[in-house]
Amino acid sequence: MSTISPLIEVIPLPSIRRAKSFAIALRRLGVKGVEIRKPEQLQNVSSLIIPGGESTTMAKLAEYHNLFPALREFVKTGKPVWGTCAGLIFLADKAIGQKTGGQELIGGIDCTVHRNYFGSQIQSFEAELSVPELVSKEGGPETFRGVFIRAPAVLEVGPGVEVLAELVSTEQSDLLLGEENAVPEKKVIVAVKQGNLLGTAFHPELTSDTRWHSYFLKMGSEAQEESPSSIVPVGGVDPSFNEKARIDLPIYQ
Repeated sequence: MSTISPLIEVIPLPSIRRAKSFAIALRRLGVKGVEIRKPEQLQNVSSLIIPGGESTTMAKLAEYHNLFPALREFVKTGKPVWGTCAGLIFLADKAIGQKTGGQELIGGIDCTVHRNYFGSQIQSFEAELSVPELVSKEGGPETFRGVFIRAPAVLEVGPGVEVLAELVSTEQSDLLLGEENAVPEKKVIVAVKQGNLLGTAFHPELTSDTRWHSYFLKMGSEAQEESPSSIVPVGGVDPSFNEKARIDLPIYQ
């Protein structure tokens, strides 16, 4: 089995279930995730996943545990970092739609996100996403089944940001932004990459398709040469990566 760069998950925050879902997905790829609970632990890893959750609460707890300075320094090192849903919000340079008082961000991706672009928890949904970059690197089906749970969206990106996936937005989404002249349909960005940073508005860990995880692991292939490995091989790759997860959410048409 080839060596893969070390990977960890940030889970002292209220996203334990989703972090565990990441651990299960990584296990299918022969990788064991490591829990990070203290800033000093970041010194011993070479890749980082920030899972989803309630972003405001996560920010408060990250501030309480003094994680923000260490996380910002980690991002600046050039080591791979992947944020999903709330994790994407954290990695954005700018966020709107926040609760009163706002929330602290890590930053790093030159983009603006809307915190709850697709609405509340009951408006969660699934949608087929065209993912040409993912397919070119990982193969498999032409689309990826995105699971959106009270999801954000990327409204604007800078010149150095690569758009990896878009979704057709509806009037309802536009009204959430308070746009007076909302158009019936337009595309919004739901996956981006800038250098060592990857962000997805949806939850790949909640499906059995591990291509996004594999894509991220390969982003760390250079970093592994500079850092000691903390990955524990636990078996081969699950060949059923393209099976659809059974999640009881509405289909986004």
